[in-house]
Amino acid sequence: MLKRWIAALGLSVALTAPAAKAQDFYTMATLGPGSSPYLVMSTMAQIVSDRLDGVQIQVNATGSATQHAIEAAMGQLDFFMWSASVHQNMMDGTAMYAQIPQAPDLSANLRAVFAFPLGLYHVVTYADSGIESLDDLAGKTVFLGPPGGGASAIMANVVEGATGLKAGTDYDQVQVGWDAAAQAFQDGRIDVYVNPTNAPSPVIQQMALSRDLRLIGLTPEEMERPGLQAILNRPGGTLGTIEAGTYGENQVNEEAVQTLGSIVGVGTNADVPEEAVYEITKAFWEGVGEMEGSAPWLRNITLDTALEDLNLPLHPGALRFYEEAGIEIPDDLRPAE
Repeated sequence: MLKRWIAALGLSVALTAPAAKAQDFYTMATLGPGSSPYLVMSTMAQIVSDRLDGVQIQVNATGSATQHAIEAAMGQLDFFMWSASVHQNMMDGTAMYAQIPQAPDLSANLRAVFAFPLGLYHVVTYADSGIESLDDLAGKTVFLGPPGGGASAIMANVVEGATGLKAGTDYDQVQVGWDAAAQAFQDGRIDVYVNPTNAPSPVIQQMALSRDLRLIGLTPEEMERPGLQAILNRPGGTLGTIEAGTYGENQVNEEAVQTLGSIVGVGTNADVPEEAVYEITKAFWEGVGEMEGSAPWLRNITLDTALEDLNLPLHPGALRFYEEAGIEIPDDLRPAE
């Protein structure tokens, strides 16, 4: 798997970003278009490009967060989408990293830039599918997330914890990427489509234009089950509701849907120069407020939550910016000298 990931790097698209006084080249990877990480990180790239002279930014939006973390830790990526739960698995060498012995050591090469809310897991089906609860996934074709990714691992555990249904045994888990899954769902080739994203999601809004949708939530009884409690209490785990009518008249839910969410963020390799990360971090936070009018979802990206649920140290360049901004830095987020 590790060799395949390294070979796949030849297909990546570079992100160029400046150091303090010279134009250097950096790479950034995130999830597919339409996802919250893509929106945040592509916007970050745009802001940095606009505010720092000579910057040309391109974002690689293929692959999974699991893959990107390994690539960043190996020095093959400079910036990537960090996830609290994925990073915990990487440090422990568990779940999607169980077959990668180097993962715990590689995790020590990663640093944080800032955290942001990934959004809430939307479990979407068409209203005429006959699926009204997670129990109804039995025998169905379900997309939980890209193969090997953190989202698919989390949702497989959610479904099993809530219902006892196992992916690949009790229902067919679709093994494709984000874009292919969205298209397959719209074409009627997938019964259930799952996407962790801020609401309203542009991808799901598009789906709701042509057919009635139903969002599937967690019941109070399911949330009390021990198997599900373990997932809800994972690093970076959150809870929230998606209101009825979020996706217009074609959303048939009459009540708010209870679901889970995650805290993610932008991470970096520890060897990226301090001055470069400082300038990039500063440019982003100085520019993000100016774009809220054209991108209202950016209101969820705030300095108040920039360090929320981080389980890896800050990069020294990011640390310097937050200290200058007067933000209190917990000792465990300070990198070792």
